Amino acid sequence: MNVLKNKIKAEGVVLSETVLKVDSFLNHQVDPELMMEIGKEFAHRFKEEGITKILTIESSGIAPGVMAALYLNVPLVFARKKKSLTLTEGVLTSKVYSFTKQEENTISISREYIQKNDRVLLIDDFLANGQAALGLIDLVKQAEAVVAGIGIVIEKSFQNGGKIVRDTGYRVESLAEIESLENGEVQFKEEEATVS
Repeated sequence: MNVLKNKIKAEGVVLSETVLKVDSFLNHQVDPELMMEIGKEFAHRFKEEGITKILTIESSGIAPGVMAALYLNVPLVFARKKKSLTLTEGVLTSKVYSFTKQEENTISISREYIQKNDRVLLIDDFLANGQAALGLIDLVKQAEAVVAGIGIVIEKSFQNGGKIVRDTGYRVESLAEIESLENGEVQFKEEEATVS
């Protein structure tokens, strides 16, 4: 998805060989026009899957998830990272370790929002080590619903998460696959490295 890749090249900040900061358009400040394009692209890629719900994790997955939900005309459900006083009965939970934040979170959703007959599209901002996607898959399985696909905004293909998640057998669609963040530069998977 060229508009996303161009945005990453223009505004992404490489903090290390494993960390890309995209706070200016995805993780802190949100570019609504870009999110609309991302939502439209996910809707296009998964239009034949009979999606009835979209599931993401708060907070960075919400913007792309809600736009995909808008174009697919389905509700968005987001898993909470913090315990809520209103979420007390019929709660599904899963443990997710964040390598970026170096902490484990218990994510949770209300059982009433994902039903047995749902076909769920999982949406997340990053796929690096695969833990968030596996946690979302676990929630859908607990609800006895079907994971109809996984949409990722940015995949760090040099980390093992993509392989781990694809090995579960689910279809994974990443809009931008990063091959490398070496030397402070973003190198996308399909690009050839240039020799200087």
